Amino acid sequence: MSVLSEHIKSLRKQQGLTQEQLAAELGIKRSLLAAYEEGRAEPRLQNLLTISVFFGKSIDELLGRSSSTSTPKGSVGNSPKVLAITVDRQERENIELVPQKASAGYLNGFSDPEYIENLPKFQLPMLQNGTFRAFEIKGDSMLPLRPGTIVIGRYVEGAEQIKNSKTYILVTAQEGVVYKRVFNYLKENGKLFLVSDNTTYQPYQVTGEEILEIWEAVAYISLDFPDPQEKVEVDLPKLKSLINQLQEEITRIG
Repeated sequence: MSVLSEHIKSLRKQQGLTQEQLAAELGIKRSLLAAYEEGRAEPRLQNLLTISVFFGKSIDELLGRSSSTSTPKGSVGNSPKVLAITVDRQERENIELVPQKASAGYLNGFSDPEYIENLPKFQLPMLQNGTFRAFEIKGDSMLPLRPGTIVIGRYVEGAEQIKNSKTYILVTAQEGVVYKRVFNYLKENGKLFLVSDNTTYQPYQVTGEEILEIWEAVAYISLDFPDPQEKVEVDLPKLKSLINQLQEEITRIG
């Protein structure tokens, strides 16, 4: 959470307003105000000015430039993180699409609002209660999802929230954007095991500090209809057994 988000939330509570009430006063959607307060988005200049006037605070005060408020706390890894998002004309959050050709640049631009602003955008009304982003996957490591499939992920604030055997899009310092099934051993040894559903690819591990962004896969879009005679199944018990063996081996070596 940033200094700005903490100030907005604190000032709202001081005035005894709900998010719904304050959003109405500011002329924005409640979901956008929630994103401001949770540090998932930063107000554009016009909205920042509106907030400044409403609370009778200068922009410098809101941003903590003349305040003793603590510095922002990190949410992913150990680094401070403010998620850049875009909204449509009705102040609804967009789903930004990161195509294959843009995935390399995403590693450098994921926190840059201008970069995010230039990505393709769309809306899916059935996806609510969260911030979503779409990534076009490449390679065959996650069959039966084929190259070119678009995987939509819900933003996850911290690596400790990763659930075992679920699939995630991870933005990592070394690998860039990857889509894998993840096993969480952060409490045991500070590591995450990344596993491909295509078992011809070997699992590997990353530390929590290497993770820059986490998106839990919630849906996918594909133009490639599955062949009814082709059946590819993910053997989760086998994958879990493999990860347990790797974990035991790492423990023994360590």
